[in-house]
Amino acid sequence: MKKIQMVDLNGQYQDIKDQVNDSIATILETSAFINGADVKAFQKELETYLGVKHVIPCGNGTDALQIAMMGLGLKPGDEVITADFTFAATVEVIALLKLTPVLVDVDADTFNIDIAAIEKAITPKTKAIVPVHLFGQCANMDSIMELAEKHNLYVIEDNAQAIGANYTFKNGAKQKAGTIGHVGSTSFFPSKNLGCYGDGGAIFTNDDDLAHTLRGMVNHGMYVRYHHDVIGVNSRLDSIQAAVLRAKLPKLDAYCQARRDAAKKYSMAFEGQEHIVVPKTTNGCDGICETCDCHVFHQYTLKITNGKRDALVEHFKEKGIPCGVYYPIPLHRQKAYLDERYKEEDFPVTNQLVQEVISLPMHTQLDDEQINFITATVIDFVND
Repeated sequence: MKKIQMVDLNGQYQDIKDQVNDSIATILETSAFINGADVKAFQKELETYLGVKHVIPCGNGTDALQIAMMGLGLKPGDEVITADFTFAATVEVIALLKLTPVLVDVDADTFNIDIAAIEKAITPKTKAIVPVHLFGQCANMDSIMELAEKHNLYVIEDNAQAIGANYTFKNGAKQKAGTIGHVGSTSFFPSKNLGCYGDGGAIFTNDDDLAHTLRGMVNHGMYVRYHHDVIGVNSRLDSIQAAVLRAKLPKLDAYCQARRDAAKKYSMAFEGQEHIVVPKTTNGCDGICETCDCHVFHQYTLKITNGKRDALVEHFKEKGIPCGVYYPIPLHRQKAYLDERYKEEDFPVTNQLVQEVISLPMHTQLDDEQINFITATVIDFVND
C-alpha cells in the first residue's frame, strides 16, 4: 500500500504536469508576473464555470472576505453574524475592520450555521450574515436569504471550502456555492478542491457596481494608474498561480466527484457503527446516493461519540494515518475573540463537536486499499 496522505498534491500534479510546467515557463519567459494574460483568462473561465457575472481574483481567501466587507461599506460597530465552528479567518477579518463579530451555534448534522441561532442574534445593529459553507457543502441558503431580505441584511458567503458544490433551492433550481448571496469569497490554498501552488483567492458577485468597487480595492484603489478612487489594499492573484488554476479548473468537477466517490466508500464502510457518525449532507443522503452534487467533501469529517476521539488521533499516528481535528477550540473560546456577550449555553452543538470531530484523509488520489485500511483501523479502535 502506498503511503497515506491527508492531501496528495503531488499525485494530482503528475496528471497536469506538462500543462503546468509549460504555462509557468511561458510566464517566466514573458515576465508577465502580475495581472498577466493567465489571470485575465482564469477570471473569465471561472465566471463561466460558476455562472456568475463577476469574478475578482485576489491574493488569498482571507483577503477575499475582507475586501468583500470593505466593498459593501460596512462601518465600525456594525454587527456581522457568523458561525462559531469554523476557521478563524472568517471572524478575523470582521475584527480587523472594527466590525462587531456575533458568533452563533451550528447545526449538529451539517456543521453549518444554525438558522434559528441567526434569527435570535439579529439586532438593529446587524448589517450582514456570513454563512460558512463548511467542509464542502452550502449552508441553508433558502432560509438565510429569506432572513436577509426580511431584515435588510447583506449575505457574504465564505466559500473557501465548497467551490464546485451545487445548492438546490426549495423550488428545485440549482446554483453554485458562493454565487447566491450579495457577494461570495473563496480560497485557492493548495489543499482546497481548486488549489494553486501558493496563496490565492477570489471574490464573486452579480452586482455590477459592487464588482467595480472591488476591482479597484484589490489594486490599491486604482482604476487608472496613480489615481486612487477608493481606499484599497494590495491583493492580487499572480500569473503563475492563475496558470495552475487554469490547468485545474476544467478538472474540478472530476476532482469533486473523486472526493464524493471516496466519501461514499467511507460512509458505506461505517454503516451500522454505533459510535461513528458519518457526515450528513444538506439533503440527508449521507453522500451515498448516486446523484449527490451538494457536497464536494473538502473534508470528510466523522463524529466519534464514545469519548475516544483524542485516543483515535494518537492511534492514527502509530498506524501512519494522517488526520485532522477541524476544529479543536471554538472561536468564542479563542483568546483573541473572548467576549462577555458569549455564554456557553448558547453553543451546545459547537462545544460537543470540538470533542468529537475527526477528519479522515480526503483527496482525489485515494484508492480502495487505503480506504479499507483507514476504515478498518477506525472501526477496530472505536469498538475495542
